[in-house]
Amino acid sequence: MLMFKKPIVHRFGDLLGVGSWMGLLKQKTPETYEHCSRVALLAEKMAMALQFSKSETDRLMRGCFVHDLGKVMITREILYQRNPLTAEQWVIMKLHPELGAELLELQPKFDPAIIKLVRHHHERWDGNGYPDKLRGEEIPLYARICAVLDAYDSMTSNRPYSQAITPDQAREELLKHSGTQFDGHIVDVFLRVQQEFRNFNK
Repeated sequence: MLMFKKPIVHRFGDLLGVGSWMGLLKQKTPETYEHCSRVALLAEKMAMALQFSKSETDRLMRGCFVHDLGKVMITREILYQRNPLTAEQWVIMKLHPELGAELLELQPKFDPAIIKLVRHHHERWDGNGYPDKLRGEEIPLYARICAVLDAYDSMTSNRPYSQAITPDQAREELLKHSGTQFDGHIVDVFLRVQQEFRNFNK
């Protein structure tokens, strides 16, 4: 698991123009804030593997940093619930991509590509995601990348409602859902990146 690094706050907090919203998210749910930071760091490694330009890399990292911003509008009761969410609570939780996108749309001239990442990071390759049930390459590329990174970090980190699984178990889950939940190409690239990162840290 990537360790949280303070510099990422300075790198994106002010530049994004949404530092106050992210500050509120950090106060409300530190676990989500640190999750966003780790996903942004993973995004940097993915951007290198995909040979993104500097501007593309920055856009992907910034989008991943704020992908869960909409959770600042979700009640603590739902965010910290240890039991399975009720059907009504799931309806509310599944609003967070739209809420996050709407918050970013309030920022003057905010990057549309980042807004799309935030709105669509829970779409699925097979069209069964939310909020718009996009499928395949209808889903913006940055959102497809974020979906894989988001899932991996969520699986390998302890959360209020779940215990972490091992990196190897997370790899198996990504492979299991490759081509249905996730873009298979993005999964393949990420698993190469993740293996290289693990070898480097041995």
